[in-house]
Amino acid sequence: LAGGIILGVALWLRHDSQTTNILYLQLGDKQAPNTFYVGIYILIAVGAVMMFVGFLGCYGAIQESQCLLGTFFTCLVILFACEVAAGIWGFVNKDQIAKDVKQFYDQAFQQALMAESDMNNGKAVVKTFHETLDCCGPDNAVGAITPLWRDDLCPKKEAILKNLFESSNCHKKIDELFSGKLYLIGIAAIVVAVIMIFEMILSMVLCCGIRNSSIY
Repeated sequence: LAGGIILGVALWLRHDSQTTNILYLQLGDKQAPNTFYVGIYILIAVGAVMMFVGFLGCYGAIQESQCLLGTFFTCLVILFACEVAAGIWGFVNKDQIAKDVKQFYDQAFQQALMAESDMNNGKAVVKTFHETLDCCGPDNAVGAITPLWRDDLCPKKEAILKNLFESSNCHKKIDELFSGKLYLIGIAAIVVAVIMIFEMILSMVLCCGIRNSSIY
């Protein structure tokens, strides 16, 4: 059940409309940075393997097999080590993910402002960011006044008031988007880690109990 829950959360994060709309964008030959998906793929793998390992543990307990319970314990230790490594990687890269996406947006924004024709797709990339995140412009003076003179980039009239009074720049929205998603990934990882610790303890207790009962 825990594996199924983790797998479901990971698949939901993987196919979330906001992140997929942004991370599947392509600016010329450059693909949007999708480092964010590495953590999600790890969660998907952990959830799927947990479901299989959980079945292995249940079957071993029913059969009272020390071999299956020992294999179950070993798999849990490996999964736990992988999760700790993924957690460390995520903590180290949590700020870099949003930074890379903001740099990609800034490049597209500059191209959209300087383009005299539709030769490049910078305008399309910027409009996708603006529509997906309900924002307009980067975190600078040019971004703040963009809605006043570029209706083609910020088509919504209310974006003018939003940008001036609510500071709905896209840098802020990108930070909010990825910090929220990474927060969910962190919670899922902690829940999995706690469950794994209890599983390892209980599997060893059961294995020792089976071994002692077979002696007597």
